[in-house]
Amino acid sequence: MFVLLFRYVFGGSIDTGQPGGYVQLLMPGIFVQTVAFTLAGTAVGLAADMQKGLIDRFRSLPISRSAVVIGRTLGDGALNIVVLTAMGVAGFAVGWRPTSSLFEVFLGFVFLLVFGFAMSWIGVLIGLSVREERVATNATFIVVFPLTFLSNAFAPTTGMPRPLQYVAEWNPVSTMVAACRQLFGLENQFGATAGSFPSENPLQMSVIYMILIMAIFIPLSIRKYNNAAKK
Repeated sequence: MFVLLFRYVFGGSIDTGQPGGYVQLLMPGIFVQTVAFTLAGTAVGLAADMQKGLIDRFRSLPISRSAVVIGRTLGDGALNIVVLTAMGVAGFAVGWRPTSSLFEVFLGFVFLLVFGFAMSWIGVLIGLSVREERVATNATFIVVFPLTFLSNAFAPTTGMPRPLQYVAEWNPVSTMVAACRQLFGLENQFGATAGSFPSENPLQMSVIYMILIMAIFIPLSIRKYNNAAKK
């Protein structure tokens, strides 16, 4: 739906100066938005499990407590493979054509899967903290909507007020979008600010962000799950 909406409704009014038009810049943004929303599914699913008392059932099984949340994030990561494949086919149908090497395209999708895996750990912590599906849904939207729309995914950051522009430039979603655009063969970074470190080094910043997210949220999530299982 987002592919068709932005490609045919908004795409004609946005001049990117990029060969191939807006769709070449749109699809990396759609890909990143899609995997970022992984945290919502993870959070809601875990909150539902908590609400239904599934944690108590797992406690009786001879398995590591951390294996439950690790399995959940890996399962959501596997689902992302299917979703990204479908999105890639949809993008190809509306004119998206990567111009880089096959290896770089493959690396771009690896980046997307790792980013989705990292984001799912934020969802784990949210789901274990709120314990109700409705609250988890609201909480994840509060997190994911500013991340995806206060970014360079669909419009250049240069048109934003300077404070918002600064936030958008350092947004991990923006760096991931810029990294994917670069890996898919795009030189034009859609109004990136000259001299901005994240805009000029998106690959490095994306790796740093993914490591930081996992380093922070994996231990916190496992600790939260272990504490919940003890209650």
